[in-house]
Amino acid sequence: MRKLEQLDFDNTFARLPDIFHSRLHPTPLPEPYLVSFNTNAAPLIGLDSSETQRADFAEYFIGNRLLPGCEPLAMLYAGHQFGHYVPQLGDGRAVLLGEIKNGAGEYWDVQLKGAGRTPYSRNGDGRAVLRSSIREYLCSEAMHGLGIPTTRALCIVGSDHRVYRETVETAAVVTRIAPSHVRFGSFEVFFYRGQIQPLAMLADYVIARHFPHLIDAPDKYPRFFNEVVTRTATLMAQWQAVGFSHGVMNTDNMSILGLTFDYGPFGFMENYDPGYICNHSDPAGRYAYNQQPQIGLWNLACLAQALTPIISKEDAETALKNYAPTYAERYTALMGQKLGLTQTSKDDASLINTLLDMMHTSHADYTNLFRGLSHFKSAPGEKNAALRDQFIDRTAFDTWSESYRARLQREQGSDEERKIRMDKVNPKYILRNHLAQTAIDKAEQGRDFSEVDRLLALLQNPFNEQPEMEDYAAIPPEWARHITVSCSS
Repeated sequence: MRKLEQLDFDNTFARLPDIFHSRLHPTPLPEPYLVSFNTNAAPLIGLDSSETQRADFAEYFIGNRLLPGCEPLAMLYAGHQFGHYVPQLGDGRAVLLGEIKNGAGEYWDVQLKGAGRTPYSRNGDGRAVLRSSIREYLCSEAMHGLGIPTTRALCIVGSDHRVYRETVETAAVVTRIAPSHVRFGSFEVFFYRGQIQPLAMLADYVIARHFPHLIDAPDKYPRFFNEVVTRTATLMAQWQAVGFSHGVMNTDNMSILGLTFDYGPFGFMENYDPGYICNHSDPAGRYAYNQQPQIGLWNLACLAQALTPIISKEDAETALKNYAPTYAERYTALMGQKLGLTQTSKDDASLINTLLDMMHTSHADYTNLFRGLSHFKSAPGEKNAALRDQFIDRTAFDTWSESYRARLQREQGSDEERKIRMDKVNPKYILRNHLAQTAIDKAEQGRDFSEVDRLLALLQNPFNEQPEMEDYAAIPPEWARHITVSCSS
C-alpha cells in the first residue's frame, strides 16, 4: 500500500486530442472535512488507508490540491436524454484526475464528482450536495456487494459551502473510481458532428485499454460492439433480478463497459410492482423497472447508429439481435438461482412468472419474499404457513407451491443445501430509501456520519445474516412512503 504522493498517476485519456476533453482544475471548496472513507475500495488504487489520518487528506479529495501526475480534465460527450438527443453534455460537475495503476497491473480512473463548473456545466453550478453524494457512495458499494458491475466510491469529502437546490444544502465531493468513464454518449457526440476520425480514434482507445484481445482482429469494431451488447444485456438481467431501478437510463449514463453508472434517482424496489418508477422526474415511466431491458436495447441501437461509420449496418443489426436472447437466458438463470434451482427446465419461466404475479397482487416485499423462500419445505403436506401468509390468495399460493415442490423434487437435493444456495444469491439487505435518508439526515443535521459508515459495512455483506442489524431488513416505516427522489438527487 502506498502513501498519497506515491500513487502512480497517469492520464491516457489526456493523451487524446483536445477535442475529446477540456483541461481544467477543480474549483476549491473551503474547509473540507472527511465524511466517510471506503477501506474496501482503497486497495483498488493501492492507497494505504492510514493516509486518511493526514491533516491534508481532505484537501486532495475535494480538489483543493493535486497529487503528482494528475492531469485534470472534463470529458466531452452527448446523449439521448428521455428519448431526445442533446448535442453536447459532458462532465458538468466531474473532473477526471487521471488513472492509477495498482499492484495487480489494473488501471483505475479517479474522478471527483462535484468538483465545480466546467465548460459543460450549462447553467449548473458544477457542485454535488452531501445528500446526493451519500446516495451514490452507498449505492455503488451496495451494487458491488451484490456482485453487479459498477463504478466504485473511495470517499466523500464535505464542505459547509452553500449549494442551492430545492433548498439550501452543503457541498460534497465523492471520489469515484472505475476502469473507464467512457459512455455511449462519448461516441454519439462525434457521430452527430460528422467527425469520423475522432470516432474511430475513441473506439481504438477503448479497445486498446479494455478489449485488448480485439486489437489485431480485422473485424475488431463489430466484435467490440457485440461485446458491449452482451455486457449491457447481462447488466440489465442483473438489475432486474435484484429489483434495482436506475431511474435515468439516458445514453450518457450508459457505460461502454457495462457498469452501473451515474447514480441519481435510483431505487431498490420494495413492494413488487413491475411498473415501479423510482424517479419523480419521470412521470411517464420511460425508465420504469419493467422498461429497463427494452431501454437497454434502445440505447444500444443509438450506440449502433453512432458506430455506423466504422461498422456496417448488417454487423450492427446482427449484434443487436443477440441482445434479447442474451438477456432472457441470463435473467432466467438468475431467477432460477433465486429459486434454488440448479438445472434449467422449459417450465421455469412459468414458475417464475406465476410467483411474480402473485407477489404483485399481494404487494409482497421483493427482497424479503425471495430471502424467505429459502425456508420453503419441500416435503409433501408441508403448508409453509409463514410464506403462505404473505399472499392474499392463499389458494393460488398452494397451487404454486405444489408446482415448486415438484420442481425441487426433480432435482433430488435437500432443503438444507438449497437454503445455503439461495441465501448466497438472495440478499438480506438492500439500500432502501429510508435507510439512506436516515443516514443523510444525521449527516446534515449534526455532522454525524456514523450511520453512513454503518450502512456501508452492512451493504458490503448483503447476503450475510447480521443479527445486530436485523431492523435494517424490516419492511419500511410509514414515513418512508413520502420519500421522493428526482434527477436532482
